[in-house]
Amino acid sequence: MAKEITGRSENYSQWYNDLVVKADLAEQSAVRGCMVIKPYGYAIWEKMQSILDAQFKKTGVQNAYFPLFIPKSFFSREAEHVAGFAKECAVVTHHRLMNDPDGKGVVVDPDAKLEEELIVRPTSETIIWSVYKNWIKSWRDLPILCNQWCNVVRWEMRTRPFLRTAEFLWQEGHTAHATAEEASAKANEMVQVYAKFARETMALPVIVGHKNPNERFAGALDTHTIEAMMQDGKALQAGTSHFLGQNFAKSFDVQPANKEGGMEYVWATSWGVSTRLMGALIMAHGDDNGLVLPPALAPIQVVMVPIYRTDEEKNAVLAEFEKIKASLEALGHSVKIDDRDTLRPGFKFAEWELKGVPVRLAMGARDLAAGTIEVARRDTLTKETLPIAGIEGNIHSLLDDIQQNIYNKALALRDSRIRKCDSWEEFKEEIQKGGFLLCHWDGTAETEQAIKDETKATIRCIPIDSCLCEEEGVDIYSGKPSHRRVVFAISY
Repeated sequence: MAKEITGRSENYSQWYNDLVVKADLAEQSAVRGCMVIKPYGYAIWEKMQSILDAQFKKTGVQNAYFPLFIPKSFFSREAEHVAGFAKECAVVTHHRLMNDPDGKGVVVDPDAKLEEELIVRPTSETIIWSVYKNWIKSWRDLPILCNQWCNVVRWEMRTRPFLRTAEFLWQEGHTAHATAEEASAKANEMVQVYAKFARETMALPVIVGHKNPNERFAGALDTHTIEAMMQDGKALQAGTSHFLGQNFAKSFDVQPANKEGGMEYVWATSWGVSTRLMGALIMAHGDDNGLVLPPALAPIQVVMVPIYRTDEEKNAVLAEFEKIKASLEALGHSVKIDDRDTLRPGFKFAEWELKGVPVRLAMGARDLAAGTIEVARRDTLTKETLPIAGIEGNIHSLLDDIQQNIYNKALALRDSRIRKCDSWEEFKEEIQKGGFLLCHWDGTAETEQAIKDETKATIRCIPIDSCLCEEEGVDIYSGKPSHRRVVFAISY
């Protein structure tokens, strides 16, 4: 292969890092903990954005944009919220630079100190609710259903491209409702949007559930989550949706008149997914040859590689490829003809395999004369020779099959690594093997923390739509009564 990557079994972490760089997804930047998302990686993110954005809008959500900078005093209004983000905040204290009097470049101008320090947004609840106060005067102004696509900053000390970076891209939805029931229903609706996107677009099986109180979003009364399993058996939180209750409405005095003529604080949700989904895509499906992209997210779904010895052969093959390309594009597929003269076909095959293109077509003069074409699929690394006649329909069906096969493979792997566990000694041994353990928990933060301290495992969620575990038992650690099993795993 032209661009070798470390094998997963050799070093899974290095395999991931190699793949991010060598598949042209992203690279490190001059700013510690921040990354440059390259065009190929950004094209995948754009597809994610486009599909999710359309799904949000079907639920009545509209896009807006709110400031990057948040007055520090806003964070002080919601105690749990500020406690949850205080250690990750980047703070702007001055607004101007000046030449160093000693001639050593530039320094912060001491006379340009801000009257109030500004937080570079780690999330936008506070700035948005300061705005909602002006928008909501009565119950007639509700609901408000807004989303914004933006960047956020969380000053992480240990970073990894896409999975955990100091700056990342995401969307954050923020809604306001007249009743608790409406807000709670919206939070549940949006986590189901995420689950549908993960399963049908990312080909990623997820468990939907509630976060336990320790793992909830700072300031939330309830957090819904989708949890995915990566190939190394670790869990990845892929998206969350929060029922915020009236906490932020009370902090910013958003108390409009209700239908009865009284005053009532409104009810809130927030929900988001980020470029962390890119990391999930890599780790859930990639193999030792590179990316394996579900067709629904592949920037290039079909790549065509001509094989020729003479200009005459090249022109004939390219002419046929152009016809096929036009037909596939008419069916809604993205197609690229790789007609670079500077690279051999074998190098091109390896490059597009590394980048995870779902289908590769190859054809030479002999194939053209015989009316056949070679079709290779990335998910199984198999190939077959098919007639050129009707190839568009075959490829159309094949892409659907690849999408489903990638999901089925990930689902089979996940399900093979979900198991029940009923004793502490068994838990300590099994959790080191990776996967999801379904265990009884007594519902206390003390027990949860003790398990985390001893094993690094956390409660990923209390499942609501799969792995349903409502049954009586005893906690694996404390031995106290338990009414359900929860999902434990070691996570990213």
